[in-house]
Formats: sequence, C-alpha cells, structure tokens
Amino acid sequence: MFNKILIANRGEIACRVIKTARKMGITTVAVYSDADKQALHVQMADEAVHIGPPPANQSYIVIDKVMEAIKSSGAQAVHPGYGFLSENARFAEALEAAGVAFVGPPKGAIEKMGDKITSKKIAQEAGVSTVPGHMGLIADAEEAVKISAEIGYPVMLKASAGGGGKGMRIAWNDDEAREGFQSSKNEAANSFGDDRIFIEKFVTQPRHIEIQVLCDSHGNGIYLGERECSIQRRNQKVVEEAPSPFLDEATRKAMGEQAVALAQAVGYASAGTVEFIVDGDKNFYFLEMNTRLQVEHPVTELITGVDLVEQMIRVANGEKLTITQDDVTLTGWAIENRLYAEDPYRGFLPSIGRLTRYRPPAEVAAGPLLDQGTWQGEAPAGDTAVRNDTGVYEGGEISMYYDPMIAKLCTWAPTRAEAIERMRVALDSFEVEGIGHNLPFLSAVMDHPKFVSGDMTTAFIAEEYPEGFEGVVLPEPELRRIAAACAAMHRVAEIRRARVSGRMDNHARKVGREWNVHLQGASYDLSIDADPSGATVHLGEGENLRVTGDWTPGDQLAEMRVGDAPLVLKVGKISGGFRIRTRGADIKVHVRTPRQAELARKMPEKLPPDTSKMLLCPMPGLVVKLDVAVGDEVQEGQALCTIEAMKMENILRAERRGTVTKVNATAGDSLAVDDIIMEFE
Repeated sequence: MFNKILIANRGEIACRVIKTARKMGITTVAVYSDADKQALHVQMADEAVHIGPPPANQSYIVIDKVMEAIKSSGAQAVHPGYGFLSENARFAEALEAAGVAFVGPPKGAIEKMGDKITSKKIAQEAGVSTVPGHMGLIADAEEAVKISAEIGYPVMLKASAGGGGKGMRIAWNDDEAREGFQSSKNEAANSFGDDRIFIEKFVTQPRHIEIQVLCDSHGNGIYLGERECSIQRRNQKVVEEAPSPFLDEATRKAMGEQAVALAQAVGYASAGTVEFIVDGDKNFYFLEMNTRLQVEHPVTELITGVDLVEQMIRVANGEKLTITQDDVTLTGWAIENRLYAEDPYRGFLPSIGRLTRYRPPAEVAAGPLLDQGTWQGEAPAGDTAVRNDTGVYEGGEISMYYDPMIAKLCTWAPTRAEAIERMRVALDSFEVEGIGHNLPFLSAVMDHPKFVSGDMTTAFIAEEYPEGFEGVVLPEPELRRIAAACAAMHRVAEIRRARVSGRMDNHARKVGREWNVHLQGASYDLSIDADPSGATVHLGEGENLRVTGDWTPGDQLAEMRVGDAPLVLKVGKISGGFRIRTRGADIKVHVRTPRQAELARKMPEKLPPDTSKMLLCPMPGLVVKLDVAVGDEVQEGQALCTIEAMKMENILRAERRGTVTKVNATAGDSLAVDDIIMEFE
C-alpha cells in the first residue's frame, strides 16, 4: 500500500480524501493557492505545498505546478478529487511518466469517456441509446446557432471537458444560442482549460438518475445502485438521494448492467458514474460518464456501507475488488443537500465573505457504514445518521475564486420519510452567518409536496419557483407552534432582565402571563403558565401547547419541543422580539404586552427605499463587460452587463423598458453587493 498520497484538490473533497487516507494509515499532502493558505484541507493534511496565485488556472489546474509538488513531497500516488484535473488525460499521462499512481481510471478511459463528445460516440457505437445532438466541435457562435436550429430548440450547450454545471447553457432561440455559446466557452476555459463546446437536444421533463460503478484492473466490475439527482438549478445538482424513489428493481438492474458493460468496454478501473436521463415510462438514455468520484458519492456510501475513496485507493494500488455484485445490498435511504455560498433571495447569486458563524449539526453514525466500521465522522451512534462533508470552518473566508459549495449535509434513515424528517431537523440546526446561503431554500424543498412524494423532474425548481425563491410562508399550525415557543422564550428573557436589574428581589415584581405574539401577518393573544420543567401556552379556543427546552437568553439555537413534535429555531434578537429562522422561513416575531400590542397597531409601516430605476450588483464580482452606454434605450430582458463570480458568468438584464442615464462601472471593476452599476429614467 502507498505510504503517502497527494490530494490535487481543495475544499470539502480534499478533506474527505484525507479522512479515509488517515483511516488507512496513509500520510497525506495538500496543495494550496494563496487564497487557501489557511484552508481546512491544509490544516488537516500531514504536509502542504503552495502552488500559486488564487485563480485555478494559475494554480490548481496547472499540471507542472502540481507535478513539482508531487516531486518535492515524495508522494507515491495522487487523488484528484472531482473537477480541476480529475478528468484530465494529460495529467494522468504525466503521473504515469513520473511513476506516480493516479487514484482514478487509466488514461485511455479518461480520453474515451471523460470527454463528452467522444463518450457519446462510443456509446452510440455500442448500441446505447443517447440524446440527439451534434457531437463535433463547433467553430463559432454562428455555427452554434445553425446547429441548434437543425436539432430543434430547446438545446443544451455543454463544455466537452465540463462538469458541475460549469460551461452549460440552455438556449430556446437563436439569440440565446449565440449568447450562450460564448459564455459557455469562457466558463469552460476558465474552469477546465478547455473551451470546446458541443450541443444536444434539451429534454424538458426528464429525471436525472446515475449509476455508481466500481471496477478494478483485473476485469471485475460492479454497480452500487443509483442516485436520483433531479433537483437541479442551472444544471447544478442541489439535492441528491439514494436510492431513487422512481426506479423499480428491474430498471435498476438493467441500468446497472449497462453501466458496467460500458465501463468495461473502455477498460475502466476505479470508481466512476454513468449518468442517464429517465422518462416517465422508465426508458433511460445515456448522457455521459464521469471518470472520477462524484460530489454526491456519500449517499451511495451511506446505503451500501462501501467507502468509495478507500476502494479507489486500493484499485490504484493494483488490488482486486473484494466485493462482488451479490455482496451489494441497498439498506435504508440517504439524502444529500448541498450547502452553497449563494443568496436564494437574490436569484441564487454567489456570496463571498467571512463565516462569522459556522456550526453544523452534530454528526451521528448509523446504518451500513456504522455496521462495517467505515463511518467517516467521529460520531456517536443512533437510529438515524447525520454526516457533514465540509471544507470550511468558523472564521474562514469564502473566496470568489472557487466553486460556491461549502458543505454537503447528508442524512440516513431506514425509510425515505424518516430520512427527510431527519434532514429537516438537521437543516434547522445548521448555523451559518456572514454570507448569503441556500439553507432556507433547501428547507423549502424538503417540505415541498412534490419532493416528499418523489414526483419530481429536473424541471422542479424552474416549475415550482419560476419567480425565484422569496422565502417560505409557513402554514398556520406551524405559526402557532412558533408563537408559543417565542412567548415562552420571551418570558424567560424578561425574567432574566428583571433579575439582573434587581426588580425581582423578594419577588416584589413578577413577569406577566398575558402576551401578544405577532409574526408573518398573524397575531395571537395568549397566556402562559410556567413550571420548573417548561411552560403551557394557552392560545384560546381550548388549544394548549406544552413548550419544553433548555434555551437561555443569548443562545442562537433553540432546540425545543412544542406539543408532540420537536421544533428547532435559529434565534436572533431584535427590538421587542426575535428574528426566527426555521423550515425555510425568516420571520420577525414581536412579543408584546397587550398594551404594547394595542399601540403597535397604530404605528405607520416603514417602506423600503425605491431602487426600481437602478441596476444594483447582486453579488460581489468582476465586471466582464458592459452591453449598454449612457443614452441607450433598453428593452425588457435586454442584456445590460456581465458579472463573473465563483467561475460563473452572470448576465444582468433589464427588468423593464428605460433609458440609461448614468453608468458607474467599467469592465474590470470589482464590485460589492448593492453597488450601483447604472441608473435609468
């Protein structure tokens, strides 16, 4: 076995590989850019080597710099993680020439299957059903428009060497094809150092289901079930689960056997993923093969008990698989939610800054991984599992240079319904402050009837949130539970204030029992009877809710029980009450005495400032180009400028007709959130 492995990656996947290597007794070497000098993966590794400036195309994807780090550290093998150089055949070739093992597939398999154009041709030759498209290279935007029209809109423009949603655009007409071609090329070049683009038909109502395969260099290959990845935004997976709630055993077997056959046809050896789209009749079509470890691999590990990173390392060491297809058993259900540094209230645009608070829920081990002793977290045992793969820490910086994903929160339970409920509580318990993040949106998805029923397609987000995410309006029964909890919490805070001020000496003054709670447009008059173990809140009409918990004033997380169910609240203090975040809702809760409530109803409402005639920068980023100038008349939907952040180009468009009166930015400027880019009349 190898003594030392270098991880040619960063963030959570580098940390993930380090955990397994440590378990196997292997020394690890991290690489880092200037931006990652204090990163978690650098702190976790046994050694670390600096490889250049922050941009990935000057550090993490520069083969010569990574090879220098390998040589200086004496690493015998390299795990590439995902993205960056993970599917770069030239990198695998360089490692082979240097006598260093690549913890991934052979160079030939990467060349054949890692390139989306080549892999589709091979699949077609092998008789695998594929989505209609143009497999050749495309010279320019006008050729892209011509090809798109021939295929028939809508079409998908995709980076040949891409992944993770980078370099991908959907076009519904000639203008979008022309515009999307250039943006896709730019993103592909910046992210992968390869700007080749191909086009395929965009299937509008598919499910995205992928098969995990594992092969060795001795001709053995197995599949470890499937993952459902249909909850996507901008072709970027957001929620994954294993198994799929849609497949039956016969379809699973057919997809799995086809995936293994395809892998073995190209001499594949390592962990890999064959992606399919599946229609409503369970017909499946090959999309591509990812010749690397997938982001969402933890859900497969949770239901099979197989440590995929360990298996990759053993295969790279020349060992035979010790697992046969008959040994693979899918137990229970696992769900993964990707926590992104992006603001769901601003169209999910990237967010950067310092994590002033980062407190994931406690990890709990359970299920197949616990049984086999391969659980990744140092966690106590339970009936359900919580796992959090992350590459950040409280006080660390979220940089504009890299992918915005900062954690993968996973839950496991014996059934899908239990796994979803465990995820709801875990999301409510996850504390993140200092940046915009998508925790509220993830909570909303977990409660959405379509997701709960398993009846979703890749169009889920576009169909259910066509105007973007504007928060969650909680149902009235849940508001009553929150009102009861906040009233009890407010009473505890009032008692503490009275004691600190001396007003309760000798019980001369007691905190009242009658209160009014106002939240999300609802108002509740209630009374509280407290005792040493909790409080009973009377909401009228015979409804009494028992509230228990150990919250104390100042705590930012309240883990309570209201009625017969748990209630987890993230708590912030505001004047006269709390800012409460739970189940995707962000609510101001005011707790007042009856007299205060009466006076509050007479107060005028403060209106937000009018920014309707301004284009504000929605996220920190770099101005790539400006499409209009002072005096130009613009139409609704017209492109105004392009902002680049976290390797993604974002085109900002006019919301209505108008005339540009002032432009405050120029190409190359770095802007902060809400900087005024231009003004209109």
